[in-house]
Amino acid sequence: MRPLGWLLAVLAIAVSSSFPGAPARGQSGPAQSGPIAVDLELVLAVDVSRSMDHGEQVLQRAGYVAAFRDPEVIRAIGSGPIGRIAVTYVEWAGAGLQHVVLPWTLVDGPAAGQRISEILEFAPYEARRRTSISDALLFSAALFRNSGYAGARRVIDISGDGPNNQGVGVVPARDRVLEQGIVINGLPIMLNRRQPSGFFDVADLDLYYEDCVIGGFGAFTVTVTDPGEFVAAIRRKLILEIAGAQPRLVPAQASTPLAPTDCLVGEKLWDMWMQGME
Repeated sequence: MRPLGWLLAVLAIAVSSSFPGAPARGQSGPAQSGPIAVDLELVLAVDVSRSMDHGEQVLQRAGYVAAFRDPEVIRAIGSGPIGRIAVTYVEWAGAGLQHVVLPWTLVDGPAAGQRISEILEFAPYEARRRTSISDALLFSAALFRNSGYAGARRVIDISGDGPNNQGVGVVPARDRVLEQGIVINGLPIMLNRRQPSGFFDVADLDLYYEDCVIGGFGAFTVTVTDPGEFVAAIRRKLILEIAGAQPRLVPAQASTPLAPTDCLVGEKLWDMWMQGME
């Protein structure tokens, strides 16, 4: 499949998604009069800022490609009360820089998983400037409004290798999303981040995600610290999201009052960078 094939495949999904009343796979009879019921509506919001080099982008994408072909992921989807989920895949960077690679798609078995894998595998790569987790969260939350599906749960799964440094503050954006009943899970990417090597790198990005990004009932993070962990981490995270992780509440503020995480660290680093350029 060439890029043209990818465009045609995405177009086919987009057209089918425009008719949410159509019977779901395996059903017959009259079309449904409203959104299709699913166990989960899932937005995969994936960081493609330039701090993610091409090799890291390839590994990250490969993790999702492999996950939707994985029998355990498909089995987890089928184990729900309804036995199907809806998923969309968004790549994001700075404020206003979001791109829907995969429109809302029903996943109800291996064939649908294979179709998603092929679309993701052959989609072109595009790196963009800056990092706006806040914009990515607000953009992702808006996608649920016209998804064509009615999920028992709504989840945003956001990955990233750095803190928010553009757009509104990440905490106010997160809180606006949580007020809508949407859960936010995180995949902090910390390749060699325990000893930051770049100006915008922060140590303990996992704590930043826990205290400043994720939230909602049962919210959790899965951290990637080595390139070889991408596939396993993404697979594990999807299974937890699909099957439902052990519920726990994540506070809206830093969980360690004696040493709170600075949720504006990315913005402060950017300001320092700009002052150094003057």
